[in-house]
Amino acid sequence: MSGRLILVGRVAGAFGVKGELKVAALTGDPLALVAYSPLLGESGRPVLTLRSGRADKSALIGRADEVQTREQAQTLRGLALYITRDALPEPDEEEFYLADLIGLAAVSPAGEPLGRVKSVHDFGAGDLLEIEPATGAPSWWTPFTKAAAPEVRLVEGLIVIDRPADAPD
Repeated sequence: MSGRLILVGRVAGAFGVKGELKVAALTGDPLALVAYSPLLGESGRPVLTLRSGRADKSALIGRADEVQTREQAQTLRGLALYITRDALPEPDEEEFYLADLIGLAAVSPAGEPLGRVKSVHDFGAGDLLEIEPATGAPSWWTPFTKAAAPEVRLVEGLIVIDRPADAPD
């Protein structure tokens, strides 16, 4: 888990005329991006070193070592920014990061294998787990609620899913 990359933001473009960047933050606090700096690219190599910033709604307006002009900032537009999973603080007991769910074995309340968690998405109505069956059947979705996923056992590498009746085998 430690080397896995976690997407934390995306460069939205230049802000102003003096080389500041606007970064759409995927963190609870946009200022956390400065604390996580240097930020990594998809390759896992450092691409942006934020030195300062201020929050602007769910974005960060900041200065980076690699950017001195508005034009340089504009060329970074769309750049995905990552950190490694081990850069995040450990969650409290009974808490976890959604990224930690990906890859967990999904089992029924009776312990029967259902597949694995392929992805976690929020399309606006709450988090959904995409379950990829081991049988090769099409993936199916279930809400990530206490009723639908009553237990998450990270240490054991599994999640208990109360499978919907209409889920494919």
